[in-house]
Amino acid sequence: MPTTEAVVRTDAGLAAELRVGVMRLRRRLALERHPENDLSLGQMAVLGLLLRRGEMTIGQLARLERVQPPSMTRTVSCLEELGHVVRGPHETDGRVVVVALTERGREVVLADRSRRDAWLAVQLAHLTPDERAALRRAAPILDRLSQAD
Repeated sequence: MPTTEAVVRTDAGLAAELRVGVMRLRRRLALERHPENDLSLGQMAVLGLLLRRGEMTIGQLARLERVQPPSMTRTVSCLEELGHVVRGPHETDGRVVVVALTERGREVVLADRSRRDAWLAVQLAHLTPDERAALRRAAPILDRLSQAD
C-alpha cells in the first residue's frame, strides 16, 4: 500500500487526501458548536454571510450558498421567526427585500465562532511551527477552492 506522501504526489491523490481531511475537519468543527446553538449548519452559514457582507437579498444569499431561492426563503423565514434576521426594503428598489442580521443573530454567530476558533487554536498549538506555517499558506488557497465553480 502506498504511503500518504506517495499518493498526494498526483493531483488525483491530493484531491482525495484534501477531500477526506477537509470533510473530517468540518465534521469535527461542527461538533464544537456552542451547546445552546440548535441552528443548522446552513442557517449558520447564512448568518455568517450576513455578518461578513452586510444585508443581502434572498437571491444573493441563495447564489452564495448555492441553493435555490425557495430553499433560501425557507431558511430566512425560519431565522426571522427565531429573531436572528429581519427583512426590510431595499434602499433604492422598493420591490426588492433585503435580509439583515439582528443583534441576536450577531451574538449567535460570534459565540459559535469563538467556541470553534478556541478549539482549533488548541489543536494548532500541538503542531510544529513548520506545520502551522504550511497551514497559513494553505488557508487562502483552501478558501479560494471553496468558492470555485
